[in-house]
Amino acid sequence: MGSLVPNVRTASPVVAGATVEGTVERRRDLDGLRGVAIALVVAFHVWAGRVSGGVDVFLVLSGFFFTGAVVRGVERRGGASAADTARRTLRRLMPSLVVVLAAILVATVVLRPYTQLGAAAAQTLASMFYGQNWYLATAELDYLSPDPSVSPLQHLWSMSVQGQFYLAILALLAGWAWLRRRGSAGRLTLLTVLAGLAALSFWYAASGTAQHQAWTYYDSIARGWELLAGAMLAVAAPWLRIPNRLRGLAAAIGLAMVLACGPLFDGANQFPGVAALWPVAAACLVIVSGIGVAARAWPNRLLAGRFCTELGALAYPLYLWHWPILIFYLGETGRANAGVVDGVVVIGASLVLAYATTRLIETPLRMPPRGRQVESPTMTGALVTATAVAVLIASLGWQVVLVANPAVPPQALDTHRYPGAAALLTGADYSPEPMRPTVFEGQADTPSPTTDGCITPNREVRVCTYGDPTAARSIALVGGSHSEHWLPALEPLAREHGFRVVSYLKEGCPVVLADQPSYAEWPFPECHEWSVEVLDRLAADPPNWVLTLSTRYRQNGTGDEVPNEYLEVWTALQDRGLNVLALRDTPRLRRDGVLYRATDCLAHRGDPDSCGLDRTDVLDPHDPAEEPAAGYPNVHRLDLSDAVCRPQRCRVVEGNVLIYRDEHHLTASYARSLAPELGRQIGAITGWW
Repeated sequence: MGSLVPNVRTASPVVAGATVEGTVERRRDLDGLRGVAIALVVAFHVWAGRVSGGVDVFLVLSGFFFTGAVVRGVERRGGASAADTARRTLRRLMPSLVVVLAAILVATVVLRPYTQLGAAAAQTLASMFYGQNWYLATAELDYLSPDPSVSPLQHLWSMSVQGQFYLAILALLAGWAWLRRRGSAGRLTLLTVLAGLAALSFWYAASGTAQHQAWTYYDSIARGWELLAGAMLAVAAPWLRIPNRLRGLAAAIGLAMVLACGPLFDGANQFPGVAALWPVAAACLVIVSGIGVAARAWPNRLLAGRFCTELGALAYPLYLWHWPILIFYLGETGRANAGVVDGVVVIGASLVLAYATTRLIETPLRMPPRGRQVESPTMTGALVTATAVAVLIASLGWQVVLVANPAVPPQALDTHRYPGAAALLTGADYSPEPMRPTVFEGQADTPSPTTDGCITPNREVRVCTYGDPTAARSIALVGGSHSEHWLPALEPLAREHGFRVVSYLKEGCPVVLADQPSYAEWPFPECHEWSVEVLDRLAADPPNWVLTLSTRYRQNGTGDEVPNEYLEVWTALQDRGLNVLALRDTPRLRRDGVLYRATDCLAHRGDPDSCGLDRTDVLDPHDPAEEPAAGYPNVHRLDLSDAVCRPQRCRVVEGNVLIYRDEHHLTASYARSLAPELGRQIGAITGWW
């Protein structure tokens, strides 16, 4: 994470007016700012379940420290010494990271369901090679409040952003050094280039936050402007002079802004866009307030005090340790968040491990005390190296095992042995059989659009045809993945009764006519734009029926509801003369607001009943779409809740078939078992059979 690098003693800003060869003053107030920032990160993660802005402060400091050190080295030696700089940086960063990764792997094996080992191994490799942010962006894992369903490695995205920035800025500074030797580039040229890159990055971040926050949060390019802000201050340091009477004010305002960031902003849903200007500006104010002066103002002296600087010295290992300890604690207790007392225990354990890591690993490898035998740091280095090799072998080995034994979900199941939904609807007799798909097959048991690319992840409208492609009659399947997972039930009906299923599907996007619907965590105008185009296409080439969802789970309560935004879509479809099959959504596996995977629960001492939920927790007694649909003559309801849930309990396995492939999507196998009941209800409405 940013400037969590421990005690970068050569990475302090140049004193304004000092020559290149002059001494570089240590900015202890920035060490203290790092301590304040890590305290905010940990406290907000543990007790508030939200982002504090501390990471953004770290990124600014990281760009400032690292760029300043390399630039001064170029001016002293004439070259960037990229290889030496990279080696020193890795020597500071990797030992602690390796130890924490090893501990997380061991804890995952001991405490977590074995179904999570594959993801843990993949994320361990991604973190070790500084690609965790792209892993998370690709998976679109939302960085929201921590809970047991969140990866204990998720926080390492910022480490990856930092590592990627270091490589990029080293390459840039090496090019600048080459030009400088030829007398064609000075600091002003470098500053201009950095400013241009920062402006482009900020524009990209602001646009991305408004369009696709889940990706942008982890995007290195979107985060680049925060690091470049610090880099620009490091390059411009010789020219940064503010009146002494304003220095204290700047530092006080900056520190106050750092402390206020967490309560004022929902960083997980707003950063690194325009809102991130707040923590970035706060860090810049504190940095600028202390450049070029020996006697600093009282806020700087406060930050330079022992408490803040000692905490700053532990910032890097404390950041590494606090998140996995919190996540494993929540996983073992089944709680959504830590209370006051439990939070103190989590923070205390994190501080102890951070201190031990600093004392036993970082310090011996970085600067062994005088008089210590050479064998001591060598032995520490050998142990860390052996640990790194073990982590790599274990992670790569498990990935090889998974690749060599791919999960192949069943394409068809014997309905006598695996009746699925028929066990609920008709009371079909069946003997106990090994569950299919298995806990390893479940995640791969997806509908066709997931594998053939017919559900779009972006703005593009993709139209695909399933069932009988030559049929005159058609049903348009419209919406997100919760519409998509009904396709395996529609396909056999389409082939049997002679109609086409035309899909208009987008990931995470029920059809909506608002940039930020009431149920959305952040603005998603891309979904709105996609929905408008889909509605226009449906009007231009109308199907006989449009099948889409009619309900959604209540985010802050039990049961399900019909959001007002769904009614707007029904109105739009009615205005276009389109008939609607409004399908009640399936329940989601959620306890105390925390989603969990059926496969993980079953693999972790659970059974079909204990891994399920009371029906009253996930579904209202009656279909909530019944009353609003009565006002729309074009809207006809479908409700298959009784084919998924028992009268009192919604289990995760019925008729020997796994119902959920994750927290809330049906397996294709169970969806196929729903075809008879879905067909009965559609036939009664359409009169096609």
